[in-house]
Amino acid sequence: MELQLKKSAVSRSWILLEQDGSGAILDVDKYAIMRMVDIHARDLRILDPLLSYPSTILGREKVIVLNLEHIKAIITAEKVFVRDPADDDVVPIVEELRRRLPKSSGDEEPCAQGGGQGEDNEFPFEFRALEVALEAICSFLDARTIELETAAYPALDELTSQISSRNLDRVRKLKSAMTRLTNRVQKIRDELENLLDDDDDMADLYLSKKLANLSSPASSFGAHPNWLLSSPNPDSKIHGSSKASTATSLQVENDVEELEMLLEAYFTQIDGTLNKLNTLREYIDDTEDYINIQLDSHRNQLIQLELFLSSGTVCLSIFSLVAAIFGMNIPYTWKDGHGYMFKWVVMVGGMVCASLFLSIVTYARRKGLVGS
Repeated sequence: MELQLKKSAVSRSWILLEQDGSGAILDVDKYAIMRMVDIHARDLRILDPLLSYPSTILGREKVIVLNLEHIKAIITAEKVFVRDPADDDVVPIVEELRRRLPKSSGDEEPCAQGGGQGEDNEFPFEFRALEVALEAICSFLDARTIELETAAYPALDELTSQISSRNLDRVRKLKSAMTRLTNRVQKIRDELENLLDDDDDMADLYLSKKLANLSSPASSFGAHPNWLLSSPNPDSKIHGSSKASTATSLQVENDVEELEMLLEAYFTQIDGTLNKLNTLREYIDDTEDYINIQLDSHRNQLIQLELFLSSGTVCLSIFSLVAAIFGMNIPYTWKDGHGYMFKWVVMVGGMVCASLFLSIVTYARRKGLVGS
């Protein structure tokens, strides 16, 4: 009972990190989180550890929902909520967030108040938090890949030198682990690729700019804010001339350029990890082909041995037939005084059987049934 209560308490545990790196442990349910960050239940369900959701980076109106393996977080323009901060894999991420979130945080307000004129400033708060999560998950998966390579290559080399049930079972377990790890890396890569292919999804991740445009009085009357123009909502695209739409597309392209470079860097890293796993898979496939060739060679040798034994058995059967005929209890007129013929029957019968055996082996080699 105590263990069950402890497990449920861990599943409700969150850590709240502010812009200055300070944090507070929260033991709240999902409804309290929904009220604190203004998030829908369907989006919060993605972070439920009891449900198996694929890796996801979702940009919503006020938050970024992050589900990357063991990293389950909600990022706002000013705060970060990380789930299960006591987990051994999450503790280093929390420490890294504490260290890097306060960095140049004072430059963020001029960028927000400037309405997009802070291209040379540091990344906004949400991008710094996103970068820590992406760096952590890419490093985590790359470390697991290196561990798998360190164990797999010697095991495969040992299997090629000695085929045994122990080595085969060891390689089977490593191949299963590689398949699972490849699927995990592929999910992260696909999510980053889908995000890079859609400028609207990337524009949804600019939470600071959204917050600045919403709080600015000019955003209701003046030029359209960048995040609104880049929104996938069809209502925002109905009004405006073709000239405005052209300017909007150029502005969106400039807006997502920084985030695109950030995502491309980690996409390249996760793609390199996937290439390592594909190389390992090819090495495993080559080893399996080599082992199959060895097994086929041994099987052919057994077939050849079986052919020789079968041929010898046939020849001995013929010789036994001659002995059985002469051993029958039937009176023969030539038996009397012809005992010397026994040795000639044995000698001639043996020579005939040996000649028949050699003929069968010669025919099999000529037809390529056995090796020369």
